[in-house]
Amino acid sequence: MKKTRSLRCPICKKIVLYSEPEFPFCSERCRTIDLGKWASGAYVISTPVNDPEELINAEALAERKRQALDDEELPHNPNERKIQ
Repeated sequence: MKKTRSLRCPICKKIVLYSEPEFPFCSERCRTIDLGKWASGAYVISTPVNDPEELINAEALAERKRQALDDEELPHNPNERKIQ
């Protein structure tokens, strides 16, 4: 026995079959309403999207900042020692 896949339209909550052309929406109207909510900013992604390249760049920047702080803490006079 084949099970028919379905879910509820995210806008009006009407049951929509997987085989319907507007799936997962029940109609073009609900599809357009949903698109309008995305376009107006009513929908947002709750967690930040982390791009691996941005993460690597952020880590490199943090390392450069740490290095700059370490360089500032070095004594300016070579005969002067840092007290610990």
